Amino acid sequence: MRILVIEDDPTIRSYILKGLSENGHRAEEADTGRDGLFLATTESFDAIVLDRMLPAPDGMTILKTLRASNIDTPVLILSALGEVDDRVEGLKAGGDDYLVKPFAFSELMARLEVIAKRRNPKQARETVLKTGNLEMDLLKHRVTKAGQTVDLQPREFRILEYLMRYKDQLVTRTMLLEKVWHYHFDPETNVIDVHISRLRAKIDPPDSTDSVIETVRGAGYILREE
Repeated sequence: MRILVIEDDPTIRSYILKGLSENGHRAEEADTGRDGLFLATTESFDAIVLDRMLPAPDGMTILKTLRASNIDTPVLILSALGEVDDRVEGLKAGGDDYLVKPFAFSELMARLEVIAKRRNPKQARETVLKTGNLEMDLLKHRVTKAGQTVDLQPREFRILEYLMRYKDQLVTRTMLLEKVWHYHFDPETNVIDVHISRLRAKIDPPDSTDSVIETVRGAGYILREE
């Protein structure tokens, strides 16, 4: 996805941009309401992360201006104001979701994915993932390789699902820790390596010299199309 981040706090903005990049998304940034409004109205984005309390114009003004201009880009509002009335005001102004600071990046990413899918119903209904001759049926919780069933443990299934959703893109260890183990820190163990090794043994052809799952040393993994 291409995401616009409008946030005046440099620490929070950097944190979001780093996470988006690690998740394989492209991001543009603005640190003032004026610059953010200009980008939001002149360029195309899949979603916008909008800080509510910006230097003029503030987040609510930007949001109302976008909706009045018939720009329907999904908007996730970020704010330290977390009372019910604050959230209701943001949603009524045209926000698609509202996330209160402080927040975990994994939650922000999940909310962005949800609001972006609302804009693309076909993607939201996607229940079968395919990469080469590897197929994953999310409803039946079944994986096949060249038509043959592959028996995966729950975490192996979740790792493969994530890799397939971002095929041919780098998936970092941090991303896997957050998405599969729900860790927001590195436990400094080889738990990921062990699970990747087991997964490779199940989905790679026994006579293949090239692994479907490529290791990018010091960074993470890429699931390649065969």
